[in-house]
Amino acid sequence: MRLLCFILLAIIFISCSDVKTNRSEIVHYIPENASIIIRTNNLGSLKSGLNNNDFLSKFSNSNAYKSFDSKLGFTSLLKPINDVLIGIGHTQNDSLNFSLITKHHKDLFQRDSLAEYLEETLSYDDKTVIKSTLKNSVFYSTIIDSIFIASTSKKIIDNTFEKTPINSRLEKVYSTIDKDKTISIIVRPNNNLIDSFFIDNSLRLADFTDYIALDTELNQNTIVLNGIAKANDSIHRLINIFKNTIPQENQIQNVTPSNSDGFMSFTFDDFEVLQDNLAKFNANDSVVEPTTLFNNIVEIGVIYESENRAVVLNSIDDIATKDALLSEQNIIDTYRQVTIYNYSNSEFFANTFKPLISSTNCTNYCLLDNFFVFSTNLEMTQNIIANYQNKTTLCERNYFKDVKNELSDASSLMLITNSTTLENVIKKNFTENLNINLKNYKASGLQFVYDNNFAHVNAVISKTQSRREERSVSEEFNIKLENDLLNSPRFVTNHITKQKEIVVQDITNNLYLISNKGEVLWKKQLHGPILGEINQIDIYKNGRLQLVFATPNRVYVLDRNGKDVAPFPGKFNDDITQPLSVFDYDKKKNYRLLVTQGNNVLMYNTKAKIVSGFKFKSANGIINTQPQHFRIGSKDYITIKTDSKLHILDRTGKNRVTQKSNNNFSMEPIYLYNNKFTTTSKDGKLVTIDSRGNVATQNLNLSPNHHITSSSKTMVAHSENKLSIRNKTVEIDYGNYTAPQLFYINDKIYVALTDLQSQKIHLYDSQTKAIPNFPVYGNSEIDFDNIDRDRNLEFVTKGEDNSIILYQIN
Repeated sequence: MRLLCFILLAIIFISCSDVKTNRSEIVHYIPENASIIIRTNNLGSLKSGLNNNDFLSKFSNSNAYKSFDSKLGFTSLLKPINDVLIGIGHTQNDSLNFSLITKHHKDLFQRDSLAEYLEETLSYDDKTVIKSTLKNSVFYSTIIDSIFIASTSKKIIDNTFEKTPINSRLEKVYSTIDKDKTISIIVRPNNNLIDSFFIDNSLRLADFTDYIALDTELNQNTIVLNGIAKANDSIHRLINIFKNTIPQENQIQNVTPSNSDGFMSFTFDDFEVLQDNLAKFNANDSVVEPTTLFNNIVEIGVIYESENRAVVLNSIDDIATKDALLSEQNIIDTYRQVTIYNYSNSEFFANTFKPLISSTNCTNYCLLDNFFVFSTNLEMTQNIIANYQNKTTLCERNYFKDVKNELSDASSLMLITNSTTLENVIKKNFTENLNINLKNYKASGLQFVYDNNFAHVNAVISKTQSRREERSVSEEFNIKLENDLLNSPRFVTNHITKQKEIVVQDITNNLYLISNKGEVLWKKQLHGPILGEINQIDIYKNGRLQLVFATPNRVYVLDRNGKDVAPFPGKFNDDITQPLSVFDYDKKKNYRLLVTQGNNVLMYNTKAKIVSGFKFKSANGIINTQPQHFRIGSKDYITIKTDSKLHILDRTGKNRVTQKSNNNFSMEPIYLYNNKFTTTSKDGKLVTIDSRGNVATQNLNLSPNHHITSSSKTMVAHSENKLSIRNKTVEIDYGNYTAPQLFYINDKIYVALTDLQSQKIHLYDSQTKAIPNFPVYGNSEIDFDNIDRDRNLEFVTKGEDNSIILYQIN
């Protein structure tokens, strides 16, 4: 029996040891000294977000930023296909070190034939570590149980070989982040990189909470963070003072002057609970001064104005609150018919709400509807009264409304700062002197919404957009990619939000998906340049859209996250010579994919199988435009064009219409215009073929270097310096123009073309009249649509060689 007990105890001991030390996830390899952890599912998107964000660019000259950029230079050698964790911390000599952890695969670490790269393999104590030098920066790397770890610190690499106990609290916090988000950030307790998020020095991060986990959205003008703050049940973390309280709606913005430096607001449903929690936090055993002043208060705020402070009480029963102030009725002034009273207990609020409120020295107060305002001096009180009466408080400002839209209406604690205060908060977290200018960041917000043993966290730092005039054209963002663009950016539909996003390919054949806020969501390496445009299909008929397109030797179908949809990509030995054509004959999502190879056409279904019922095999010559599908009445027509013949087929690939005369066709596509198959000849004539095969030509006096585009009723032609829309012609400057583009949006026709020589985008209506405030700068064709479901239209184009510009017509 004793032997059995010993065996059972041994099993339990071994089991417990395995639970604590068995490392299976990348989070288990995070160094202990990592104060900040960044998770990304796309390293390229992370780099793009950091490089393009206006706020972060303000720090590009700081030593910290330069260290970050230099020491993470080795990430350019990595091609991860799984989540990546980056740990940032201080070494004993107070310098920054960086570590990167991801799952290993055979193509992860690419360093063959690199200039300015040296490598040495270190073997010791049954360890194998690679020492790498890239452009004078040294980093170390190893692989443990299929996990790749790299670090600027050799000591950290050595420590990863030790089977230290797994940090279960970090593991739980890590599980709360959204793995679909491009970037997430975890701030660990006892952080030595961030001192405080708050204005008052009494609110230090180390005292406020333990772990903070934030999903992050980075675009050019905004940083939005959403996540949680978690502290142990120990009451010695300030966030826990809101335990057993219910957050109320924040309203201090209604009384905060727009010329103030910001405000802090905290709310509660029961003052006694908050008071008890504060007493425990402050380890205060003394008897708190009894008062009925807060019995009907649901929110307390501090308004900041330089070194001055005002404390605001939001009362749900102003009569009862007035009664609590009967001993403070000495009138010292009347301003704009508002009575201002003397207040004798100047440090009462600091003593009661330490450390939320530090020394305020309130000497007077007034009543503005349900708000009791206590201030440090008469001038500040008068400023608050004037702004309240003039309706020039923060709540009336559009820049505050934009920030508030990203925050919850009710929160336990909320901080709003102006640009000056934001600068001051940031500078207190840097040891170096920063020279930054944030004047365009008129409002930023941070809030904590206490829940069951944790708090939701929301934050936003947003560049204030200038007010736009009616019909003006404004630049929404201008983002740079790592490499030059290969093709024109295009819109695709996000099936979740029903809004538009942007796809574009660079010269290294990386395909990017970019949100309509300018955030790079992912990038994917392709085998070659994309031919033509990207289409979207719904393979599974469930409303989820996939991207479908061809490169010279592949047909791709990608899901929303850039992952291949099996059994694609389809691989081809012979070159694909035209863009992929996608047909959905009956709008039932039974798609047909047509692959053109020289003079041959292959038809596939969405299982990448040849459609055996399609009999067309070969055209009479090289096919010079992609196959098209049209429907006239109840009949389907497939068109395949060579230089001398237009094949007009039925669904099975059999000849449906035989043209009665041949033409020397141009390279222009086929359009269905006035129910006739329409294109042009090489000598600039309009060629139409009806459903009986009758051929008609019309001399449009087009030059050989012409372009047309058409809808069912509108024909557009461009030749040299003439643009014709619906038979109306306008002369334009000579230039190197892209083909005209026809857009039909909100029952209105728009025609766009770009002069690549002068780098100008022109936009016209159906009467050949230029749209106001055009041309604008651009270097490619555009895509034009309502991308975010507001009343304004947007268009996207190429800017500089490696940049994308999104414009909005207001």
